[in-house]
Amino acid sequence: MTLEIWTIYVATVLALMSTPGPSQLLMLSNSGAHGLRRSLSTAAGDLSANSLQMLAAGLGLAAIIAASGAALAIIKWAGVAYLIWLGIRMIRRAKPNDPKVGDTKRNVSLGNLWMQGFITSAANPKAVVFFAALFPQFISADHAFWPQFLILSVTYIIMDGLFLSAYGAGASWIAARFKGAAKAWIERIGGSFMIVAAILLSFRSITRQ
Repeated sequence: MTLEIWTIYVATVLALMSTPGPSQLLMLSNSGAHGLRRSLSTAAGDLSANSLQMLAAGLGLAAIIAASGAALAIIKWAGVAYLIWLGIRMIRRAKPNDPKVGDTKRNVSLGNLWMQGFITSAANPKAVVFFAALFPQFISADHAFWPQFLILSVTYIIMDGLFLSAYGAGASWIAARFKGAAKAWIERIGGSFMIVAAILLSFRSITRQ
């Protein structure tokens, strides 16, 4: 893969990531509620799902998944319901005088945060088709497939990880400056972000991951 092709690919991915999606909103929510360091588990879950989706695309499973409309619908709407449930729960527990508000960092395990990120990304099964459509645009038939595929995949994972970390850092910085009643509002906003993420996921199509 030439540097020129790789640079064009990076520019394309930057354009695709220019607006926040469900995973970014979830990262904002968890970073505001649990801090950046713990919310990195959410980013890891998202990137784990992306890695599996890329591998599925590389192995040629995209056509099978795309043809299974029922499977797509089940996975998608299960993820939407999960995010809405999380959002509502976060909003309901956000009480200004509740001592638990601001102490959620100890109440949610890293595994739970990882699973939230994984499910949010995995709930978009068309991501496999997305990667299967994106990668061939930058892969040359004159060279070995897997080395090129690996470069594209690793590049995407690194860029997505940086974007998620940036969103998380911003949300964590803002949340750290609020306490008491203001902290409860951070919780409510975070829950609202999750619900918005669910809505975005419900409208997600093959044109975007």
